[in-house]
Amino acid sequence: MSILYSLVARGSVALAEFSTATTNAGATARQILEKLPGNNDSNASYSQDRYIFHVKRTDGLTILCMADDTLGRRIPFAFLEDIHQRFVKTYGRAIISAPAYAMNNEFSRVLSQQMDHYTNDPNADRINRLKGEMSQVRNVMIENIDKVLDRGDRLELLVDKTSAFQGNAFRFKKQSRRYRNTIWWRNVKLTFMLVFLFLITIYIILAFVCHGPLLPSCLK
Repeated sequence: MSILYSLVARGSVALAEFSTATTNAGATARQILEKLPGNNDSNASYSQDRYIFHVKRTDGLTILCMADDTLGRRIPFAFLEDIHQRFVKTYGRAIISAPAYAMNNEFSRVLSQQMDHYTNDPNADRINRLKGEMSQVRNVMIENIDKVLDRGDRLELLVDKTSAFQGNAFRFKKQSRRYRNTIWWRNVKLTFMLVFLFLITIYIILAFVCHGPLLPSCLK
């Protein structure tokens, strides 16, 4: 289970990349970049044989990696989010006008280090779990990349349901709070009722012992 290739690009212009193996991942990645629809922020995954290309596009910057299909999606998208933050923090506005591979000499080392970290360090996944799966993990449909590259029409693979999930989570939280309030009030009412019944019972016993509702013999 490993991340074998990664790429940072502005549109279809590659700014930095790194590969741990001799493959055609670079050529495939460029074809994917050319066929990505629109300019909106998006996440997507494309499968090819036993490998999956994971793509994160944010604010015009596209981060892509190729990983074994056994790695799942959480770790690759955590890697993509990490690389995006590091790249923007390092280069800032220079990204807008940088020529192809302008950052490759320096940033390819960062790609190499982080690929190794997310592949081999068990804490990488553990940290992501502690962060609540992290904001970059989306529910993405995976389409075979051969179909994508053979097809000339626009890609519409992305099924990003993050907003729906957030809405459902908000409604669930609201319903849970309402349910807890209902249970609390029910317990309060039950407590008052039990106290009231207890006092009534004590009064009836006293009235019987004191020979009347005004407790005449007990108040002398």
